[in-house]
Amino acid sequence: MAILSSCSPLALTTVHSSSTSSAPRLLLHSSPTSTPLTHFPTSKPLTAVTLLHTPLTTCAGSDPQKWRVSVSFFSSLLPKKGKDATELKEELLEAIAPLDRGAEATPEDQERIDQIARKLEAANPTKEPLKSDLLNGKWELIYTTSASILQTGRPKFLRSVTNYQAINVDTLRAQNMESRPFFNQVTADLTPLNSRKVAVKFDYFKIAGLIPVKAPDRARGELEITYLDEELRVSRGDKGNLFILKMIDRSYRVPV
Repeated sequence: MAILSSCSPLALTTVHSSSTSSAPRLLLHSSPTSTPLTHFPTSKPLTAVTLLHTPLTTCAGSDPQKWRVSVSFFSSLLPKKGKDATELKEELLEAIAPLDRGAEATPEDQERIDQIARKLEAANPTKEPLKSDLLNGKWELIYTTSASILQTGRPKFLRSVTNYQAINVDTLRAQNMESRPFFNQVTADLTPLNSRKVAVKFDYFKIAGLIPVKAPDRARGELEITYLDEELRVSRGDKGNLFILKMIDRSYRVPV
């Protein structure tokens, strides 16, 4: 059996003692530069048991402080543990809170929120959202980069105060809704493209929530659900827009 030391190579050989003890003796051969092993506080023959239970010091002038510094240095090179989904959600919600759902966001704000969202997407607990009941219900939009949904081209008093989106996976139906002042709505059919992405075909608009108008055939798009849990959903559209929504009514049903 051989033991390798970082200070000097040591070869450990087992021989039998000529003493009355039947236990094998352990002879230690070290390189000429190694410090003699004088740290065994025993006059008895060196046995395997003695060796295992006795501190082994072979480096002359060994400084424990240097070892602590070395361990600290190499530990700092190890990858640091990232934030978990709960921490990232808190960071994301804090970042979007003062931005009026994105209407007040600067390009720098949008970039920062996109970076946080991508970290959260990487921690997505629902790998196949279109197969999950967590997607069902009515969601409130709390942030988007879509200028058309935010209606930033209008005076603020003519913009929708709140926007909602409802999805039902079992019927593959979706509905977008505005609150005051106009209460406009639109419904759509969904066609799964994979387990997290759908093609969207709008069918009817409702002006003021009452007057139905058939949607033109070109009213189409795609939506990918990139993060989903019990209370938060992150989606991305085919035009590159980001949508962040919170669950408000899991029992809501989209008109068929």
